[in-house]
Amino acid sequence: MTQDSDAGRAALGEWLRYLGEIGVRELRIAAIPDKSASRATMEPVTANPSPSAAVEQPVPATGRSNVTLVNAIAVGPADRLRQVRADLGECTRCKLHRGRSKIVFGVGNPLAHLMFVGEGPGAEEDLRGEPFVGRAGKKLDDMIGAIGLKRADVYIANVVKCRPPNNRDPDVDEIAACSPFLLEQIAAIRPRVIVTLGAPATRTLLQTSIGITKLRGVWQSFRGIPVMPTFHPAYLLRAYTKENRALVWDDLKAAKARTEEVP
Repeated sequence: MTQDSDAGRAALGEWLRYLGEIGVRELRIAAIPDKSASRATMEPVTANPSPSAAVEQPVPATGRSNVTLVNAIAVGPADRLRQVRADLGECTRCKLHRGRSKIVFGVGNPLAHLMFVGEGPGAEEDLRGEPFVGRAGKKLDDMIGAIGLKRADVYIANVVKCRPPNNRDPDVDEIAACSPFLLEQIAAIRPRVIVTLGAPATRTLLQTSIGITKLRGVWQSFRGIPVMPTFHPAYLLRAYTKENRALVWDDLKAAKARTEEVP
């Protein structure tokens, strides 16, 4: 057996473990009639395939996953994100739905190497259904531009998808109800680096009570993905000091550089 096949088997095992952790229990893979084609489609399913589907070929699962393969490779990030949005639906899982105008799911490049995670939508975001489009959003755009990227190059999401009243921090029960959809977004995109914006997002992903001022600028990890905590752009607008701007600039430069490292 070659080193390449060993590496491929190890990567597949790690991928199956990861799918098991996020709750995928079966994968349906559509065979491609053209044998010269190099790609196929695979999608997570919860029901048995139709009688006309290809015969299932069990693959030994590792860790906690128990995934069945039917015939080829993974569904793309964009399709996966659409499925997550469909699963979210017109959500009423927590009390935040009572005051919302629109669900604010996420925006950006499904193939992004860099992902930004905030806490929740504000008033402008609630009206438009898009994250970070108010004053804080314009500041985030400036931050992204400062490292040579555009909004369309990254992916932006929040911990909760509905606006908390008066822009307060999300409550624990609201985070518990909504954060699984954020985790699914991360699983779909698999960014090389996540930047958490502010305390709620940082606490949610890192499962910590340590304050953002201590964590800011210190590399962390979420399920193997490097995480750079930094200040929320709304905080920068309130405390627009030379020192704070320099700190965030350092954080974003470090995050951008990390995305460019050879994986």
